[in-house]
Amino acid sequence: MNTPKKRVAILISGRGSNMSALIEAAKAPDYPAEIVAVIANKADAAGLDVARANGIPAFAIPHRDFASKPEHENAVSQALHAEKTDIVCLAGYMRIISPEFVSAWEGKMLNIHPSLLPLFKGLHTHEQVLEAGMRVHGCTVHFVTAGMDEGPIITQTAISVNIGDTPDTLAERVLSVEHETYVRALALVASGKAVMKNGRTVFRD
Repeated sequence: MNTPKKRVAILISGRGSNMSALIEAAKAPDYPAEIVAVIANKADAAGLDVARANGIPAFAIPHRDFASKPEHENAVSQALHAEKTDIVCLAGYMRIISPEFVSAWEGKMLNIHPSLLPLFKGLHTHEQVLEAGMRVHGCTVHFVTAGMDEGPIITQTAISVNIGDTPDTLAERVLSVEHETYVRALALVASGKAVMKNGRTVFRD
């Protein structure tokens, strides 16, 4: 008996290159997740058209249409529940999420960050890496918690920092490994091989 695939919704704000990678991966018959919706907080997010071109329901819930963050997040949450979402993936979703929203999806919401967490949280990670003189850099997929970029790590991929690297060259190389890393992390969570428990990631066979 085949195990039903986990229903995944992706939240974006722009082109959603990681979203595209997840969509492609989920087309494989043996991938343990299916993408059931893409939601953007901006009406002109380019990733919406990409999702629709792949036959995935995609729509905007612009945060500017709401008087407050709680009202906007309530609308997003209602849309997620309407799609019977099991897992939420943030893919370039440029909104600071409230603790209340995080709590509602605890252990079921993933994010990707362009550094080897817990190093270099927040923005401008590539500049931070160069300023610190690091010889390695990379990306991390983690469960989302109330603290920014503080959630339990699911998986990471490292790259070398080369002599002569700039923030732009680093950003390009990190992005080149982000896609596979996110695909791998979602598979771990969707298959039940990685779960969040007591504030940390527990891995199962």
